[in-house]
Amino acid sequence: MSIYLAESNVQEDIMMRDMYCRTLIELAEEDERIVALDADLMKSMGMIPFLKAYPERTFNCGVQEANMIGVAAGLSATGKIPYVHSFGTFSTRRCYDQIYMSAAYAKLNVRIIGSDPGITAAYNGGTHMPLEDLGIMRLIPDLTIIEPVDSVMLQDIIKQLANLYGVFYVRLLRRNAVKVYESGSTFKIDKAVTLKEGNDLTIIASGIMVVEALKAAKLLSTRGISARVVNNFTLKPIDKETICRCALETGAIVTVENHNIVGGLGSAVAEVLAENTPVPLERVGVCDLFGEVGPVEYLMENFNMTAASIVERAKIVLGKK
Repeated sequence: MSIYLAESNVQEDIMMRDMYCRTLIELAEEDERIVALDADLMKSMGMIPFLKAYPERTFNCGVQEANMIGVAAGLSATGKIPYVHSFGTFSTRRCYDQIYMSAAYAKLNVRIIGSDPGITAAYNGGTHMPLEDLGIMRLIPDLTIIEPVDSVMLQDIIKQLANLYGVFYVRLLRRNAVKVYESGSTFKIDKAVTLKEGNDLTIIASGIMVVEALKAAKLLSTRGISARVVNNFTLKPIDKETICRCALETGAIVTVENHNIVGGLGSAVAEVLAENTPVPLERVGVCDLFGEVGPVEYLMENFNMTAASIVERAKIVLGKK
């Protein structure tokens, strides 16, 4: 693992979906087993270049996500390496039993990409807003869950997955992310990254909330509070070692996620703490509510997911130490 942190957290020039497609084309050039499956979202996911490069390895299954997972499982059984994509709600909840039975239980080799995580579904609204995908996918044995924070991490993760075996769920922001890492960074799946050291508490974040966590740490520093920030990008298997070390060294944890606080990152961290190193915990995320329609900035305020909200939770958790 080699980590190069960005000097400033600015919006990236490349969309995450374009980095996904570009990386998949590079991998396909080297490995003829790689195939892409789609549920009528080829344009939305930016996969037209892959279709043009490898039409014989691109399968549009139509709006039939459950069938698409079955096709992917079948292709895996013949030795192919299928990458399946759709919006997060449709690539997980809608085809859950097929993922469980046809892919995971059968111990096949499938990569599932779910885009527009949580509130980033924005104007597509509550029907398209996956706030439960991490929770339900965590229940499937032997399934790995990864949420890349920017295009640098996404590129490295997608490349790594080509050489691994199993069922993987990658939670993918479709549009431009905010830069956290510089090009050349490499990551170890299941190993969290400490972005900022601190002594008073630890903020453990994933996805788009990593940048909010960094903003919150800056706000806390102006009040004399030293906050550690950890990017926990692998939800399963979760990095117990780092979580326990942070608990022992800082004595308090705040989790920050773009997901229902039930079942996602906050729940996973709570399980680790309860079983190993009990310390006060506060969770920031969507508090067991359905999604709504609106711009991301509005939804972040509406669901109390801003840096200011993280600061308030930090103050609460410090009061419990």
